[in-house]
Amino acid sequence: MPNPKKRKKFIIFSVIGVALVALTLTAIFKKKEVVITVQEEKVAQRNLTETVLANGTIQPVVQVTISPEVSGEIIDLPVKEGEYVKKGDLLLKIKPDFYLAALNQATANYQSSLAGKTVAEANLEKAQADFKQNEALYHNDLISDADYIASKTTYDVAKAQVADSEHRVDMAKASVDSARDSLAKTTIVSPLNGTISKLNSQLGERVLGTAQNAGTVIMTIADLNEMEARVDVGEMDVVLVKPGQKARLDVDAFKDRKFNGTVTEIANSAEGTGSSSSQEATKFQVRIHINEKEPFRPGMSVSAEIETRYRTNALTVPIASVTTRPPSELNKEKNSNKNKAKAGNTNSASSTNASTNLIASANTKTNSAFDRKSKEASKPVDVVFVVEGDHVKAVPVKIGICDDNYWEITKGLKAGQEIVSGGYRAISRDLHDGTKIRIGTAADTEIKK
Repeated sequence: MPNPKKRKKFIIFSVIGVALVALTLTAIFKKKEVVITVQEEKVAQRNLTETVLANGTIQPVVQVTISPEVSGEIIDLPVKEGEYVKKGDLLLKIKPDFYLAALNQATANYQSSLAGKTVAEANLEKAQADFKQNEALYHNDLISDADYIASKTTYDVAKAQVADSEHRVDMAKASVDSARDSLAKTTIVSPLNGTISKLNSQLGERVLGTAQNAGTVIMTIADLNEMEARVDVGEMDVVLVKPGQKARLDVDAFKDRKFNGTVTEIANSAEGTGSSSSQEATKFQVRIHINEKEPFRPGMSVSAEIETRYRTNALTVPIASVTTRPPSELNKEKNSNKNKAKAGNTNSASSTNASTNLIASANTKTNSAFDRKSKEASKPVDVVFVVEGDHVKAVPVKIGICDDNYWEITKGLKAGQEIVSGGYRAISRDLHDGTKIRIGTAADTEIKK
């Protein structure tokens, strides 16, 4: 028989040991339990305006480059860069000596052709009279057939010579008109009211005409009263931009000022499509008319915010509240229910084997469709974490437009629901469906054990 005192001590120590083990296990499990510190915000209705950001430069709406149509030396240049000119004002003169000589030569040829026409008409008149006389004699058998045919041929040739002289007169007259036009082009006047924004040539310089070449760009005239912003918009955003949309402009030269504009034109082709660099982003030029009148200068840098889409009283959440999670993480409960249902249907499955075999072939035909659906089902889902007491629930949502601060929620949430709005690490990585949380501020530690 064991000693009762020893037995009593053994029982006491055993109870103490079990208690210590239980306390140790409890401490371990409590140590593993993680509570995430988050910030919360209510789902609310707001007015949203989606914007597209783009950068570019200020340019005149109307801008004309002046290039001569004839080549030669500049002998008169009465304007200077920055000067305002009116339509019809003299811009420059090119030495006209060569073109004046060409006009004189063309005029002389024209006069000569007129004289030739007069001679041809006189010859025709004589040939016609001779032919009529010979024709009468021929009918009376007073001349031979050869004489008659000769007079008729001379008459026909005289008529052809008159027609040829008329064409020569027309050609000579055209040459005179061309020479006179070339001479007139040695004097260039302003085609519009504007400012000479750039002057490339100087007095005495020889310039190349544009008749058969690219020509020399002598100057640029711009109407600085009407200015526009020409900005580059990426291919993902340009489909949202349409003529007539409003824009807010920030010009670097005018600090702390915002200007208003209206989209007037969108390029149909991308800029820089011929570039050898495949890394360059595809961009389209968008023109925005500036409503305000300020002393803008061509080439000034500008940033534009184009208002593309609007929503009134839209259901919104902070941008930071929306994240993505794999569908498998959101469907754990559904999958468990499906497994239970499969287990409950095991007994009845044996009685339906025959019908299952009949439809197996039909299911084979739709395998590709199921594969596509499975791929779509594996894509991450947009979720928002809804606060439910001391834990969160991951709720799939459908998002719409957004502005700088908020997303539009079109499906999944209701106004007034409490959602997690921060911090960034908690929403993007740490939170999962059912994670325990505590509400804090942004200054609090994000994770509290």
